[in-house]
Amino acid sequence: MTSRFKALAIGLVCTGGAIAAASPLIAQDDKMARPEPEAIIYRDAGFNGPAVNVRSDKTNMGLAWRVNSIRVRSGEWQLCERTNFRGNCRTFKADNSRILLYRGIVVQSMRPTNRPAPDPLVPGNNPSLRGMGSQFYPEPARGGYRVLSCPTGGGTANCAKTTAETFCKAMGWRTSLRQTMQTVNRRIYLADVLCANAAF
Repeated sequence: MTSRFKALAIGLVCTGGAIAAASPLIAQDDKMARPEPEAIIYRDAGFNGPAVNVRSDKTNMGLAWRVNSIRVRSGEWQLCERTNFRGNCRTFKADNSRILLYRGIVVQSMRPTNRPAPDPLVPGNNPSLRGMGSQFYPEPARGGYRVLSCPTGGGTANCAKTTAETFCKAMGWRTSLRQTMQTVNRRIYLADVLCANAAF
C-alpha cells in the first residue's frame, strides 16, 4: 500500500468513525419518536417474581411457569400458549397486573403485532479508494443500496464480519481486514470496509 493511499484511507476511516460515533444518537432520537415494541412478562401477579423482557418475536420461550402479569412498554403483544404462535393466543395493549384474575396463562411464544414497517434501504453507489493491495469502501453498496451489516437486520460484530467478508469476495478480494457499523434510520449498515488479498 502506498504512503499516499495510507494517508487517504486513514482520513476516510477517521471520518467514518465520527459518523458511526454520532449515529447512535440519531438512532436514539428516532426511537424516542417511534419506540420499538417492548413488553415484560412476570411469573407472579403485580409485576413480581421472575421476569422476561421481550422486544422481538419469540417462537419458543421455554417458560416453566405461568404468566400472571405483563407490562407493555410499547406496541401491542400477542401471547400464545404453544410454540411458533400456535394454540390459544391473547393480545395485550396495556399493562395487566392480574391476568385471568390470578390464574395466569401458559405462554410459550409471543410477538409484537403492530410493529412499524421497516425503513427503506439507503441508496448507495459504492464509493471506494483503491491502493496497491487493498480497497477501502466507506459505504459498501450492492444493487444501488447500502449493504446491511447483517441480513437479518441485527448488528453484532460477528455478523458484520461475515457480511464484510462476503462483500469483499464479491468485489474481487479475498478478505476484509476491518469493518464497522453505522446506524441510519433504525437500520444498521456496513461501513468503512477495508478489503485485501492478505493481511498486512
